[in-house]
Amino acid sequence: MIRKTLAGLAAVPLLVLALGAAPAQAADNGDPKLTISDIELSTTSVAANGLKLTPIDVAVKAKYNETGTDPEQYTLVVKLARTGGTGQATRLLSVDLKRTAGTPQDGVWTGRIEVPSTANGTFKVTGVFSGRSDMYGPNPYDGQTLTVTGTHQPKFTSSSTPSPVPVNKAYKLSWRLTDSDTGKPLTKTKVTIGFDNTCAEPGGQSALTDANGSVSTQVAARNEALNCVFIESGYNIVVFGGDDTKFLVGVSAAPAKTSAKVGTVVPVNGTVTEARTCKVNLQRLYGASQWRTVGTSNIRSSGRFTLNAQPAYKGKIYYRVLMSPCSVYVAASSKSFTITGV
Repeated sequence: MIRKTLAGLAAVPLLVLALGAAPAQAADNGDPKLTISDIELSTTSVAANGLKLTPIDVAVKAKYNETGTDPEQYTLVVKLARTGGTGQATRLLSVDLKRTAGTPQDGVWTGRIEVPSTANGTFKVTGVFSGRSDMYGPNPYDGQTLTVTGTHQPKFTSSSTPSPVPVNKAYKLSWRLTDSDTGKPLTKTKVTIGFDNTCAEPGGQSALTDANGSVSTQVAARNEALNCVFIESGYNIVVFGGDDTKFLVGVSAAPAKTSAKVGTVVPVNGTVTEARTCKVNLQRLYGASQWRTVGTSNIRSSGRFTLNAQPAYKGKIYYRVLMSPCSVYVAASSKSFTITGV
């Protein structure tokens, strides 16, 4: 029963990295029938290197206020939260701890925590998940601090082909797994490629990195779904890679009039194929090659925009509409057009 809850908890670092914010969790004090009296780590300082996991032992003294045969099967999982440092891992979870002494009503559960190099920094024991039901968050516990020295941490870097990718076009998304200390590729390493839900839930496609440390997948076209790659161990995410692809939108624009008296306001209407939350700039050509912004407007939810041009002198004046870099989009420009001042 506990696995569903922990699968979701292990996914939180993925969502934080991909979306930039952690999803809210229900505030509770855990399983009301579970009492934690002590949690002891076998060490408070550990070193981890590369992709190797360093195990440490953990023991929990606990009581279930429940009788019957089911408690014999209950397991516990200890949670540690990051309190300092720069490693990618934000939390650590133990394996399923089994009762090795006493009774469910007064016993000791033991097992281990497998520490990755990406846990570099400090972690504090903050709670225990009950094995009785997946409806509860962790029972809070103010426990020991674990200091992790992580070296040669693995790191994913993403790239796309083509780059940038025209919106609504398929593209190849690749990730390269390297040693962050040396830059050398980590080859023949098993990873999981996720798409949308499988970036935050169990599942995904297994793959092995090649001689360059790379894996790739085909993406049908830009959409709001997540693309990711990660290495997991038990309930923990060892290292995660997101999608840093940049996209190129199409911008079209045309003036309401191609000639107007000097000083007259001429609406310039246009469309952007995506990037609804971005802005567009009306630019005028000065000299042979210098474009200067003379107006700015938001892109409406329909993808359309309106800017105002105002011929400053008699003669042909060149304009264009430029969308500056915004979010996952690179700069994109319309074709130039002219308005003749008369």
